[in-house]
Amino acid sequence: MPLNESWQTAEIPGPKKASLIMKPDIADAMIRRAKRPIMIVGHGIIEYDVERQKLIDFLIELARKANIPIVTTASTNREFLDRDFRPAALMPAVDIANRLTDPSWKGFDGKDPYDLALFVGLPYYMEWTILSGLKHFAPNLKTMTLDCVYQPNASWSFPNSTIKDWIVNLKGIVDGLGD
Repeated sequence: MPLNESWQTAEIPGPKKASLIMKPDIADAMIRRAKRPIMIVGHGIIEYDVERQKLIDFLIELARKANIPIVTTASTNREFLDRDFRPAALMPAVDIANRLTDPSWKGFDGKDPYDLALFVGLPYYMEWTILSGLKHFAPNLKTMTLDCVYQPNASWSFPNSTIKDWIVNLKGIVDGLGD
């Protein structure tokens, strides 16, 4: 399967497709440039280990280094709390997506709308639909997926890759943000 071909072959994303994150420093630059990033995390993060560490631990480190609030969905909230990390909110993925399309929503802290939304761990078909909605109805919001499969409806996405390559990239993003 090509690097930039949708994982869900029956869906057609349209002419505007995600740019590929081929190196971790691309993601680092996007995260550093964002004034108001937010991360939406699904239950899929519990399934993967990164060098004998759970993926969730890397995401917590990423959130702390880049000062990114995390919105948890489904049962992931308990996993974060067990690691002494308090997410900004617990809500269904579709609800946070609806809020992100609302230009008058000032975020969980009441300051300003978010300008970069990072997605990781949601079911592929759900993330596909959410990103399609954001692409069309939240023009000022950039989106990035941190999963190992290409999401054409995002602004930025990793290419289809092996778990090993994906883990190297995730580790590179966290390391690239420094301390």
